[in-house]
Amino acid sequence: MIAPTCGAVAQASAAPQPQFVHHVFFYLKRPGNVQDKARLAAALERLARAPTIRSYQVGEHAGTTRAVIERGYDLSWTLTFDSAADQEAYQVDPIHLDFVRENEGLWSRVVVYDTVPVTR
Repeated sequence: MIAPTCGAVAQASAAPQPQFVHHVFFYLKRPGNVQDKARLAAALERLARAPTIRSYQVGEHAGTTRAVIERGYDLSWTLTFDSAADQEAYQVDPIHLDFVRENEGLWSRVVVYDTVPVTR
């Protein structure tokens, strides 16, 4: 098991909530391969240096077993941004582009969910 990691930029206690969540699920070409999983987790930690990321978590399946829970992925990458524009900047940041180029050989599939707060 890889120790889950997360990080956040120091913020004032009254800071506004993030306005954009980017959640990525990685399915390895060699599912469950410990070395590939560790390599990808380390690469995600380096990717966290992208300046528009407000907070992040490198995660793995929690072991829950309800029927509605997807358990087939190897690692997840959850990011928060202050805005959709910050997320768009992240997509073209050289740190992100290098991450994809250097690591895309590890995964067979990537699923992304982007969310914003519900407007009321």
